[in-house]
Amino acid sequence: MKCEASMRDSMWQKSSYSGASNECVEVRTANGAVELRESDEGHIIIRTTPTALADLLHGIKAGEFDHHA
Repeated sequence: MKCEASMRDSMWQKSSYSGASNECVEVRTANGAVELRESDEGHIIIRTTPTALADLLHGIKAGEFDHHA
């Protein structure tokens, strides 16, 4: 995927829907990977590739995981 080569390291970002709340998921890019963490558990970081995260988000939007709810 082309976006991997052009990704730059970034600061942690959270959704504007979170407002002032510290109960949200934050995301950033680091060393060509995508990192995710909960704002209230900042020491626990999940690292993945942009392609894997995009596949997960597409699956969620398509309802592939609805049977787990």
